[in-house]
Amino acid sequence: LAGWVILPGRGFTGAGGSPVLALTGPAVLRAAAGSVLYLALIGVLSLGVTAVTRSTAAGVGTVLGLLYVAPIITAVVAPGSLRRHLEQIAPMTAGLDVQATSGLGSLPLSPWAGLGVLGAWAAGALMLGGLALRSRDA
Repeated sequence: LAGWVILPGRGFTGAGGSPVLALTGPAVLRAAAGSVLYLALIGVLSLGVTAVTRSTAAGVGTVLGLLYVAPIITAVVAPGSLRRHLEQIAPMTAGLDVQATSGLGSLPLSPWAGLGVLGAWAAGALMLGGLALRSRDA
């Protein structure tokens, strides 16, 4: 809502070449709801990783490395087609596709499919965390 008020005063208008987006438009609603789901899935991913490592510091470091270091390495090391495949399976780059409101054809995955990839990472981490807790603390 704040962006909808602020951005037109900064030149982000239809006349300035930016697409005009309505707050009730399907792309904006998808991006808003998807952003909430993205953050919830990052929380579930973090919970699972922390349960596996049994250390808050190790869990935070692992999740931040997975989210931020992997895309940087992918961008620097991987050539074109390999880079696109790595972006399709990396949790952060795939999950953030849900926030796109334009240029959907250039994304590695469709918005909801990208969020599904992040959901698979979160479910896997939660399952491993549950198994680790059951085997260690039973």
